Amino acid sequence: MSDTRNTGGAASGTTWRNNPSASASAQQAYDPWLQPELFRGVLTKRFFAFLIDLVILSIPIILAIIFVTLFGIVTLGLGWFLFWLISPFSVIWALLYYGMSLGGPNGATVGMRMMDIEMRTWTGERPYFILGAVHAVLYWVSVSFLTPLVLLVGLFNGRRRLLHDIVLGTVFINSSVQASAVPTTRV
Repeated sequence: MSDTRNTGGAASGTTWRNNPSASASAQQAYDPWLQPELFRGVLTKRFFAFLIDLVILSIPIILAIIFVTLFGIVTLGLGWFLFWLISPFSVIWALLYYGMSLGGPNGATVGMRMMDIEMRTWTGERPYFILGAVHAVLYWVSVSFLTPLVLLVGLFNGRRRLLHDIVLGTVFINSSVQASAVPTTRV
């Protein structure tokens, strides 16, 4: 299917999925063969960053459980009806945490910053709130339905991208690499 919009009197000949204004370099900002230092050790760092983020995510949830337990004791068991709020609270908290941290100015969660990695879009731009939240949701869905073995996908591609990274068009790179060495493009 060709795009038959009028672009100076001639059809552009691109399919509807292509962006005719994008250059070839804009479609691929990070090359693992030209810039291997960007991807060196990223999977290991992501694993440890994930563990750090799990600790950070669990702290408010554990505090909420302790509060509801003590409140239930004080109210002779009536406060224990608040336990149903813990599950939705933990989901909302995780979405806000990942959305705000990945979509923030650093493009990384606290664990990722500690491990010196950051998330970027395929074209080199920083992620935004919705992308960060959806990234977390797709990670949990992929691991839940496809077992943790789906994480092995990262071992078989040069950019060390996992399945949910490929679907969303994101890439994780080492933050310590000089910004001048990383070409970002505008589409």
